[in-house]
Amino acid sequence: MTVTLDDIRASADLLKSSVYRTPSISSDALAALTGASVVLKLENLQHTGSFKDRGALIKLASLGTAARKSGVVAASAGNHAQGVAYHARRLGIPATVVMPRGTPFSKVGRTEALGARVVLEGEDLSEAREHAMGLVEAKGAEFVHPYDDDKIIAGQGTVGLEMLADDPDLDCLIVPIGGGGLIAGIATAATAIKPGIEIFGVEAALYPAMRRAIRGDVEKIAAGQTIAEGIAVKEPGSITRPIIEALVADIFLTGERALETAVYSFLQQQKLVVEGAGAAALAALLENRERFVGRKVGLVVSGGNIDPMLLSSILIRGLSRDGRLVQFRVEITDRPGVLAKVTGLIGEAGGNIVEVYHHRLFHDVPVKLAKLDVLIETQSATHVRDLIARLDGAGYPTRLLSGTVGRNTS
Repeated sequence: MTVTLDDIRASADLLKSSVYRTPSISSDALAALTGASVVLKLENLQHTGSFKDRGALIKLASLGTAARKSGVVAASAGNHAQGVAYHARRLGIPATVVMPRGTPFSKVGRTEALGARVVLEGEDLSEAREHAMGLVEAKGAEFVHPYDDDKIIAGQGTVGLEMLADDPDLDCLIVPIGGGGLIAGIATAATAIKPGIEIFGVEAALYPAMRRAIRGDVEKIAAGQTIAEGIAVKEPGSITRPIIEALVADIFLTGERALETAVYSFLQQQKLVVEGAGAAALAALLENRERFVGRKVGLVVSGGNIDPMLLSSILIRGLSRDGRLVQFRVEITDRPGVLAKVTGLIGEAGGNIVEVYHHRLFHDVPVKLAKLDVLIETQSATHVRDLIARLDGAGYPTRLLSGTVGRNTS
C-alpha cells in the first residue's frame, strides 16, 4: 500500500490545531429505521462543510517553500475547491481553482470568499481539469488532486482514526465513494487498527466508476443528473483503486430516490442538513438494512453543502410522500358561498390551506361548475383520506393531485 497507518497518524497530528475534530453521534431514530446500531461521523460540520478540509491541508502543508510561492491549482465543482481555498489562504499560498462553467454561483462565490481565484472553464469536471493542468504547466504551479494523491488519502484517513477512537466496537463502516480518496484512507486506518472490521463503499448508481473498475467492466459510464454531485466521478483514482480492491468488502449502488430519501431522513430524524453525497451512506444502509441488522454501523456523513433550492425541493417532496403536504382538486358549483363552505370543511377537519386556485375557465369544466386546486398541510396519510371522504360526503367530488396517499392519484 502507498499509504500506511503511520502516515495517517502523522496527518492527524498536523490537523489537530487547524481542522475540526468532528463528533461521532449515536442515532436512536436511524437505529429504529434500520435495525442496526447507527453512529454518524459528522463531517458536514467541518469549517467548509465537508471532509475535504483534511486532505487539502495535509497536501498543502507538505509543499516546500518554492512550491508554496508558485501557488497551487485545483479543479473542482465544490467541496475540494473550498477545502483548498480555505487552507491555502491560511498558509499564504496563492490558489487558483478551475470550475466548470455550469457551477452554481453559490459555490463559486463561497470559493472566492475563501480567497481563491476562480476560473470558469469547461462543460464538466473533466474539461475543467484539462484546463487546470494547462495552468499548472504555464505557471509552474502544483496541482492539488481531489483524491488520487498519497497526502490527500492520508489526510482523509484521519476520519477513520477518529471513528474508531470514539467507538472501538464498530462492526463496519459505510463510506461514500467518488474518486476513492476518503474510503481508501479510512479503510487503511480502520483495518490496520481493527482487522476484523468490514468496510463498505457506496456510489451513486449513475456513476458506478469504482465498482466497474474493480469488476473489470470497461463500459463507458453514461452518467446523468444526480443530487450526489460530490461523488459524481467518471474515472476512479489509480492510487485509490488497489487500496479499495484490497480492503473494501463491497460497493453498493444507490439511486436518486434513495439519495433523496436519505437527505430528507437526515432533516426529519436528526435535524441535520446533509448534501446528496453526504447522505449516500445512509441511503445504502436503508436499501440494504437486512445485511446490517443487529450490527454497529458507522456512517460517514461526508458533507453538508447542499444548494438551498434543492434542499427546499427535497423537503417539499418528502412532506408530500409522507402525506403532510398534498394538493386536492375539488369540483364545486359556481355560485356564491360554495368556496367558503369547502374551505370551512377543510379547516374543521384540521387541514391547513396553503394555497387555493379557483378555475372557472377550463374547457373541460361545465359552465355552471368550477374546480378548486387546494394545497393543504395535513397530519398524516389517514388524515388525507379522511379529508377526501368528508368533502365527497358533503357533495364535493375530490381527487388527489399530488402526494402518495388517497384513493385516486391521477
